[in-house]
Amino acid sequence: MTQRHITLLDRVSRLVFRFLGSLPLGLQRKLGGTPIRIDGQALHPTAQLGLRLLSLLSADTFENKPISAGRIELSRDAWTFGDSQQVSEIRNFSITGPRGPIPLRLYRPEQAAAGSPLVVYYHGGGWVLGDLSSGDAMLRHLANRTGVCFLSVEYRLAPEHKFPAGLEDALCAFDYAVAHASELGCDPALVGVAGESAGGNIAAVLSQITARRASTGEPGTAPAFQLLFQPVTDLSSKHPSYHLFSTGFFLTEAQMDWYKGKYLNAFEEALDPRVSPLLASDVANVCPAYVAVSGFDPLRDEGEAYAVKLRAAGVATVLKRFPGHTHGLINATGIGFVAQEMLLEIAGALSTLIAFARTRNGQKPQLQ
Repeated sequence: MTQRHITLLDRVSRLVFRFLGSLPLGLQRKLGGTPIRIDGQALHPTAQLGLRLLSLLSADTFENKPISAGRIELSRDAWTFGDSQQVSEIRNFSITGPRGPIPLRLYRPEQAAAGSPLVVYYHGGGWVLGDLSSGDAMLRHLANRTGVCFLSVEYRLAPEHKFPAGLEDALCAFDYAVAHASELGCDPALVGVAGESAGGNIAAVLSQITARRASTGEPGTAPAFQLLFQPVTDLSSKHPSYHLFSTGFFLTEAQMDWYKGKYLNAFEEALDPRVSPLLASDVANVCPAYVAVSGFDPLRDEGEAYAVKLRAAGVATVLKRFPGHTHGLINATGIGFVAQEMLLEIAGALSTLIAFARTRNGQKPQLQ
């Protein structure tokens, strides 16, 4: 997104949200109103105050707008709530995909040594919205905090390109990352995947696909690890958290229905494990995983169910619930400390996954 899409209201909103996020939590709680408690959880004061202000600023949500307007708005939200922490090297380029160019963005922090691990990242947005700007603020923070390189992927979006187009681009980008890791200054044996929401779905599905092809002797490698942030894992049914948090907590049930209708060619595709990785019959050989869910999120229960499925299959898996958080809050790095606290934990989890991958590869673990 270019600066021409940033309005005066966006600039004012950015200042207001930053000011409110800097207030003491007790004062944020007073301004946000009576604490919201659902399912034994209390909504974080910063999240509750932010949601209250958002409800005053906009009555329409993504599913009630033209797709083009929704895509611009999501990018504007990323600018409003995120920040632009400096990273030593940020490079934009494209590769040839199955049906055209795939834009990529490489983040290489100053402390990244030769042979750094590389994380291929897939943004959120319900397979319909989102671009390289969507996870930009979060990736800047993670790169600087871990010394790890990240490669963000702008895959094709629905409804112009329905399932499995985005997944095909994602797999192409991952295979490129492995094949060209050395050229990017990274270790081809330490290439992992990560994603948020729909991007978490893509990362989970990709981990299954690559594990399956490795087991059958097909060309290509599998990720060394996977990080799934608030992932969609089951479009075939609505888990209890859908009903608990159907409205009022940023991501809504209506939005998920809208995304699903735009992404799939037919309802029956929701039963395909490439759409709903929770339905896969066998996940025993997928890479180690870190699964993070938010307490006030319609996707919470299916994310937790997927982590449980991985553990039951013997996959080394860490499940983390951030009980007071909403969907997408991980990207609000410019508002208070709530997103940054999440990223501190995720950075630690990533370092652990990398150390585990080095051990499995017969390498000496290193401090990140």
